[in-house]
Amino acid sequence: MSDALPIRPATPLFGETLPSKVIRSRFHPDEFFGHQPTARDSLPNAQPLLENLTRCVIEILAGARELEQISRWVNDDVYRNLLKRVVISARARQAKGQSASRPTFSIGSVSVCEPRDGVIEAVVIVRGRARTRAVALRLEGLDRRWRATAINVL
Repeated sequence: MSDALPIRPATPLFGETLPSKVIRSRFHPDEFFGHQPTARDSLPNAQPLLENLTRCVIEILAGARELEQISRWVNDDVYRNLLKRVVISARARQAKGQSASRPTFSIGSVSVCEPRDGVIEAVVIVRGRARTRAVALRLEGLDRRWRATAINVL
């Protein structure tokens, strides 16, 4: 005979009762597995990301770049909003008989404010041949990197 312990079933046998008090924890998976806010000290300089993200968004709306290229840097809401604008822009180009082309523009001034730790709101001026536009961005520090939670091209 072996010295193994008997295996006890997980469910109670006939006539047995479970303890009356069951401890239930208030476990919320998002607290551990969701995006974790990051303080400003642990984040890289946001200036290059602001300029590059602005450049990419303008090129995406012009049809010269794919939206998937910035999916890592934007949240789901921003992605969906940009996708709608991409479809509208593509339809407008098709109705006019224009093909997608890389726009010629330069990045102007960048105004940045920090409403709270780990959040940056910025306006980037974009100068093109025909007009000047403003791109408003909100970056939040999540999981030790910046992520755009709002992008509006004005």
